Amino acid sequence: MNRKKELKQMYKETKVESGVYEIRNMRNDKRFIASTPNLKTLNGKKFTLKNGTFINKALQEDWNSHGEDSFEFTVLEVLKKKEEGYFNEKSELEKLEEKWLEKLQPYGENGYN
Repeated sequence: MNRKKELKQMYKETKVESGVYEIRNMRNDKRFIASTPNLKTLNGKKFTLKNGTFINKALQEDWNSHGEDSFEFTVLEVLKKKEEGYFNEKSELEKLEEKWLEKLQPYGENGYN
């Protein structure tokens, strides 16, 4: 029972990282850029693609036709949180995502956004 309590405490102390990620189709170099308040949810994104329920239909279609091995998931940047003073994580995460969208331009033939 002590082990269970120990594991629960370790889980609570685990730092949750926010950031911007990319799903890249390695066959045609198309990209999907998005942000998440918890980068550990990337496995959930892969799960929804495997189950055919991903929110982006064009990406889902390519996943279905090319297969999982044609895609790679990459964390582009982890949000650096301020330790002191006011910090609006949601707003800062949106700005970070916008920076990467502007930089990589994943629109039209170049991506899924």
